[in-house]
Amino acid sequence: MVSDNTDNRKIKSVKDSLTECMRIVRYEDINGVSRLFGGRLMQWMDEAAGICAMRHSGSAITTAAVDNLTFKKGAYIGDIILLSAKITYVGNTSMEVRVDVFSEEMKTGLRHVINRAYFTEVSVDNKGRPVPVQYTIVPENPSEQAEWEGALKRIEMRKERRSEGY
Repeated sequence: MVSDNTDNRKIKSVKDSLTECMRIVRYEDINGVSRLFGGRLMQWMDEAAGICAMRHSGSAITTAAVDNLTFKKGAYIGDIILLSAKITYVGNTSMEVRVDVFSEEMKTGLRHVINRAYFTEVSVDNKGRPVPVQYTIVPENPSEQAEWEGALKRIEMRKERRSEGY
């Protein structure tokens, strides 16, 4: 566990910026095979990640990267969709946000994971230039610590891909 805040920034908890958004799949959201269009879902996920990052940083943000976007199950007309976004890591000017997407059964309330991804959001000024994130997080439990450590691995993988020209 991270035990102290060595960079002297103010601390927010992961719960402080937890963001949940609900949608219902409509005809304009489906693709040619009557399922939720992946691009529409990605848009919704990007919005949820952005809201979460803005709530955490208190500043404007821009999306820099998306990792591990995994479509696990389809969604259909009338399905209720829940997007849940939470901060997993805070760097100097960037934050990582995990977005989990669930379809919710109307009759039972049961939720099924349909997608998950990690978004890198950058805090920017009014000219779009990166600025330091004013708040950090300190993982408060083993799950948050595991997310933080996973973020460090994803950062290294992105650096490696960039060095290889991806």
